[in-house]
Amino acid sequence: MKAVLFRKGRGLVCEDIPRPSPDPDQVLVQVADTGFCGSDHTLVESGGLQDGYILGHETSGTVVEIGNAVEGVTLGSRVIVRPTFCGTCGDCTAGRPYFCRQNRRSIGVGDLPGAFAETITAYPQMLIPIPEGVDSKNAALAEAFSASLHGINCSGNAGGSSLVIGGGPIGLALVRLLKVLEYGPIVLSEPVAEKRDLGRAFGADAAFDPLTEKIGLHVLEWTDGAGFDTVFECAGVADALQTSMDAACKGGTVCVVSVGFNPVSIVPVTLNFKEIWVTGAYSNTHEENTRCLDWMAEGRLDARPLISDLIPLEDLPRVYREKIHTGKAIKVMVSIGDEF
Repeated sequence: MKAVLFRKGRGLVCEDIPRPSPDPDQVLVQVADTGFCGSDHTLVESGGLQDGYILGHETSGTVVEIGNAVEGVTLGSRVIVRPTFCGTCGDCTAGRPYFCRQNRRSIGVGDLPGAFAETITAYPQMLIPIPEGVDSKNAALAEAFSASLHGINCSGNAGGSSLVIGGGPIGLALVRLLKVLEYGPIVLSEPVAEKRDLGRAFGADAAFDPLTEKIGLHVLEWTDGAGFDTVFECAGVADALQTSMDAACKGGTVCVVSVGFNPVSIVPVTLNFKEIWVTGAYSNTHEENTRCLDWMAEGRLDARPLISDLIPLEDLPRVYREKIHTGKAIKVMVSIGDEF
């Protein structure tokens, strides 16, 4: 079968490799579509990937083979694939299964090969059924939207004014979900015009270029100068956290959804004078994925406008070099097998 592998010194390479066979407690999924995630880019550039590893975790597909010890899974089931969790450790019982400490298994960002391949093996617990009426592209994007939904849930707020800083895939998904959940007003800060346009189409009441417009003007315009109830930091740039704190209202919440590895500076007195709650968001849950899929089935959520590039698997190495690594793509979707 065809797969895109990471090769030391070469980056992403499309190769023919043996088709995997599921263990007795596994299933084999024929991949339909797989999205390229920002974490995939981070892993490629980190230098820490094992030679021959296959990335890809935002995926949809069909169960085509079932191990003889597996129960409750039907051939032909349309599914997305999420990590396992034990359900009994401290993190699981606290509602944080993405921090599970007991033999957590995951495709594409963990111990199992990912979905930039024609087929993948997975455990039954990983499978989330795709509802009727949800196509394979929307389903493959459910994970990205679920990460944004998790940020909303981590904020602890159930409505009100919101500022999203950074209009990448997660920021844009946040804008759409905030609209679905009837937050408002919703404002997007993003320097790229194409992303601002998509943000408006997704439901932002305003979108502005932070390189040419001062954020304080929008705080004044959209919140009467009080500040935003919730600010979602999705940019990951050095000054974004302080900017988020400056834009939040007294008693407001800043949720850091971006993943950054470099130290940043803040002015601590902002916390004192505003009593801001600063939190973070990591990954998502099975329930959040299911909720996004249900919204898709109900027609309340269409994630497909997020896709800027729909490509075949063999083009991924070139598109990575030309558009993903250079920041020219919004969301690359890799069409791999039979779509539905």
